Amino acid sequence: MCTASNYITDKNYFGRNFDYEISYNERVTITPRNYEFKFRKIDDIKSHYAIIGIAAGIDGYPLYYDACNEKGLSIAGLNFPGNAVYKEINDDMLNVAPFELIPYILGCASNLDEAIGLFKKINLVNINFAEELPLATLHWMLSDPSGKCIVVEPLEEGLKIYDNPVGVLTNNPPFDKQLFSLNNFRSLSIKNPENTFSKDFDLDEYSRGMGAIGLPGDLSSSSRFAKAAFTRANSYTDSDEASSVGQFFHILGSVEQQNGCTFIDDPDLYEYTVYSSCYNTDEARLYYRTYKNAQITAVSLNNEDLDSDNLINYPLINEEQINFIN
Repeated sequence: MCTASNYITDKNYFGRNFDYEISYNERVTITPRNYEFKFRKIDDIKSHYAIIGIAAGIDGYPLYYDACNEKGLSIAGLNFPGNAVYKEINDDMLNVAPFELIPYILGCASNLDEAIGLFKKINLVNINFAEELPLATLHWMLSDPSGKCIVVEPLEEGLKIYDNPVGVLTNNPPFDKQLFSLNNFRSLSIKNPENTFSKDFDLDEYSRGMGAIGLPGDLSSSSRFAKAAFTRANSYTDSDEASSVGQFFHILGSVEQQNGCTFIDDPDLYEYTVYSSCYNTDEARLYYRTYKNAQITAVSLNNEDLDSDNLINYPLINEEQINFIN
């Protein structure tokens, strides 16, 4: 399971925790403008916007988990099991496989409005990338430098597009139900509460932070949604780049998963936060850190030859980087 968020200071930041029980050798992948995107059921695209993101380590095709294009449009795909519905071929629509969605949208759209226009024409079809890779059941969160966010979910009735006023997405249930669930936490506050229990009891403020009593702390997707939304909404930081990026990783850190706390039906597997990403969408710059490396690493799209036709890959740095001062 995963958590995505955006965060706005002087610029728009977007990213996610990728939570899973195994790694697919993820790496930073840059797709220049002239790399030819080949699609299964629609026309190939020979020229498009350049893209930077984190993708599975499979040669020859950028299987992006999350990414940002040179115009600042960004997207993350999150697991949506039991709810995602992919369709049969529809000749009146653009038939796009789920693994093709991020390349298609980021290759063709420069902002959210253009992306929404494309989504209205898309039919997500039930096609695997390869037999050895399971078909991922996903929904997606998108943002652009305007700071606005949307969520796109493939449901039985078709693709549903939601405005996302809280700037957060996790997994299940569907987004409209996640959003409604925040009503259960409307009394939470960053300030200590007044005693409304009873005028007959003299109840003490014995700790700071009591205004947030009741905020979930478990690792379920609905609890992570509430906690990330509360943390994001109340985050405070200076607006410079280092402070903004650091605070973004603290927002994601509030819901990260530690190895060993979420058991998978295998004696040796636990779900954990494989990596966390942060995009400065205004400048198409990617920051990341991994479970085994807490140091933030940065890669800039604009430092590359964007008119190339070859993928550019940087393996994630997974060894802990520790600064000794003596």
